[in-house]
Amino acid sequence: MLVTRHWVRTSICYPVSRNQYPESLQSSLDHPMISKLLVISKLALIFFSLLIFFPSCGPTEKESDVVRLAYLQSDLHHLPAFVALHKGFFKQEGLKVEVSGIFKAGPELMSGFSAGSLDAGYVGLSPATVAVANKTAEVKVIAQVNKNGSAIVTRKDAFYKNITDLKKKVVAIPGHSTIQDFLLRKALSNYDLENKSLTIITIKPPEMISTLNSKQINAFIAWEPYPSMAITRGFGKILIFSKDIWQDHPCCVLIVSTEFIENNPSKVKSLLKAHIKSINYIKNNFEDAVNIGVKYTGMDKKTIELALNNIQFDSQINFNKAIEYVQFLNKLGYTSITNPRAFVQSLILNQ
Repeated sequence: MLVTRHWVRTSICYPVSRNQYPESLQSSLDHPMISKLLVISKLALIFFSLLIFFPSCGPTEKESDVVRLAYLQSDLHHLPAFVALHKGFFKQEGLKVEVSGIFKAGPELMSGFSAGSLDAGYVGLSPATVAVANKTAEVKVIAQVNKNGSAIVTRKDAFYKNITDLKKKVVAIPGHSTIQDFLLRKALSNYDLENKSLTIITIKPPEMISTLNSKQINAFIAWEPYPSMAITRGFGKILIFSKDIWQDHPCCVLIVSTEFIENNPSKVKSLLKAHIKSINYIKNNFEDAVNIGVKYTGMDKKTIELALNNIQFDSQINFNKAIEYVQFLNKLGYTSITNPRAFVQSLILNQ
């Protein structure tokens, strides 16, 4: 038995011909138990060789089983994401979606793409454009999320009737290079006012309500449902809706990292299908959409109902308006894109 165990060890490490063994061992090799061990040893050797020399039949290292998704905190524009998560539309399309970030503003969300920690995100077209133009993130727009949906809000007791009344006043925006920053400056341009004619400060939308109520600022511009919240709480009023600053303007978009697109094209198609399914659901199931909005924003039903009347969900982005958007960002100095049309063509997937 000692000789037999020694032979099994040797056959695994140094496979040789049976005829190379001494005659004294030949008869031992014919024993049924020894023959069985010999077969097992050879099979084990073949198995480990395959593990070493052949690639796995499963997903490659670059393929991802999980889609790392991000959106903005309490942003009702991102209701399609909330609906897809709540109704299981991502799962229905075979996707395993993980919420990997909830941000307070678009530029912060884009930093997640810069760090390589996100695959997809709901964000404003403006911060996405600026990040790509300045080469701080590599993403593509695969769909629009909504049109319109923002507003400039003042205190109810303030005697402001139009944008010109904001001269020398303090107005808050969610962040520089956000869509709301863009809209405020476009509103000023529409009234032939310079940016320096008022003081523009940055405050995250969740803090805008209390800041306006305490009279630390004179007005703010934000995405829904914050403008509606100021109204339902009794101290705010709408000075101007964003649709009246720029009619049917593009707002939020669904973006995906270029690396994820290259390595997971089928998942990108599934993500788009789930997104479109969510938009259609919102249009045909208003009451349930309101309830989902309440759940994901933490706001009351009255506020969400009012806010949804100011948002148009649409997956089709207007190409010409996107170009106009880029041209205005160039004018503001946020970007220096030499060919806006070519840039937008490269930014929007399959455009």
